[in-house]
Amino acid sequence: MSLQQKHLLISGRVQRVGFRQFTKRSADRLGVTGWVRNLPDGRVEAVVEGDSPTLESLMAKLREGPPAASVDEIEFRDLARGETEQLDGRFEIRR
Repeated sequence: MSLQQKHLLISGRVQRVGFRQFTKRSADRLGVTGWVRNLPDGRVEAVVEGDSPTLESLMAKLREGPPAASVDEIEFRDLARGETEQLDGRFEIRR
């Protein structure tokens, strides 16, 4: 299967509840590469790379989130070829 990258913007109660760590653990378990970070506006941003079924599984996990989180919405879009990032084969939490 071919790899694809998605850009995610997650809104709701997603900061100060362990959401970035939850995202990293979930991505690591599924073999997804990319990164996640908090945004100043209270959302969480991520770029994820994997095959389509794996990314769907990750997004289902993120909709649930960790126990203290409350996810209102996940906006996502596929990154076109010229927009994709060179990822180093792991998933990281960015500051």
